[in-house]
Amino acid sequence: MATNKFFKSLLFALTIAITSFGFCVQESSAYPVFAQQNYSNPRAANGKLACANCHLNQKAIEVEAPQAVLPNSVFEVAIKVPYDVNKQQIGANGKKADLNVGGILMLPKGFKLAAKSEISKEVKEKNKGVYISPYSTEFDNIFVVGPIAGKTHQELIFPVVAPDPEKNSDIKYLSYPIYAGGNRGRGQVYPTGEKSNMNVFAATQAGQITEITTAEKGESNIVIVDSKGNKVSQVIPAGLSLMVKQGDTVKTDQPLNFDPNAGGFGQEESEIVLQNPLRIFGYLAFCFCLLLTQISLVLKKKQFEKVQAAELNF
Repeated sequence: MATNKFFKSLLFALTIAITSFGFCVQESSAYPVFAQQNYSNPRAANGKLACANCHLNQKAIEVEAPQAVLPNSVFEVAIKVPYDVNKQQIGANGKKADLNVGGILMLPKGFKLAAKSEISKEVKEKNKGVYISPYSTEFDNIFVVGPIAGKTHQELIFPVVAPDPEKNSDIKYLSYPIYAGGNRGRGQVYPTGEKSNMNVFAATQAGQITEITTAEKGESNIVIVDSKGNKVSQVIPAGLSLMVKQGDTVKTDQPLNFDPNAGGFGQEESEIVLQNPLRIFGYLAFCFCLLLTQISLVLKKKQFEKVQAAELNF
């Protein structure tokens, strides 16, 4: 247990360091690594991926994978995270920032990330600046990417090696599920349970807004006084646009700011068949025999027609 915690902490530190120095990423980030720190298994029993616990807004993703693969073959699984690259969001510091993307891929047991020597030059070029890391030391078939710049990486490519049932008795020639998740932008909830500034903040009591002041760091302080004279002060994080003004009357749970969220998380499932080469050879042999049979029938028919024509001429 202590060793696993050490490796998780080390992986977290390395991911943040690589991201910060490799990409000069701003604070507006999507961190799959937070899921690594808080969930031993990223997929719950109901199928929900852990990332969805922090990224409450839903946005669609696409997963592209081959329908069938052969043992020991290298193939690609692509997670597409589309969004409008012109959109920006509020960073943790209250300033506008570009969206980053992150992704998680859960492969069947036995399927692993391809070694550098097995990856084609084309894929290496596409994945330039992308660092794929295992989810944990326990799961070497689950991988995470991010945060990385979304403008240049709306497609996350995972080069994968299929296992060989002849070498591993636990692997069978079957159809296997693949689970994928992709996110753009920051989440609404931190792993600690606290709300981020990517939320709509509502009035805690009904009444009239008597005062709105801006703090030194940009936070807005809204004072609401109800009909009995009870005063409540609410702080709206820096960078958020208020939809109320001084003198307005608000109801309980009425939004005080516009929704700042520009991103979202999505997850998809796919299937991949680990194909037995013998089945393919058998199918090809069957097709070849069928072709020969068809050719033989055509030749026999033509021969019969020639015989009939000769008898008629005679």
